[in-house]
Amino acid sequence: MTSKHLKKAVDLAGGQAALARKLSERLGREFKQQNVWNWLYREVSILPAEVVIPIEQIVDGKVTRHQLRPDIYPAEKARA
Repeated sequence: MTSKHLKKAVDLAGGQAALARKLSERLGREFKQQNVWNWLYREVSILPAEVVIPIEQIVDGKVTRHQLRPDIYPAEKARA
């Protein structure tokens, strides 16, 4: 898990509750502060794919989808 990047996104969003609220607004379903806490601190928790791009958008790209889930969003190859 790339928790340091998620922690940065949480900070940029204004905290766990604020990120949960913003995700709820964007995705039209309820997210709670506890969801964000679980993503941050549960050993086996993986950030759900459905929230990766919305989080990237919420923090204006300061944390990227690749940083949050490199397993499903690999880094783009450098262009020549």
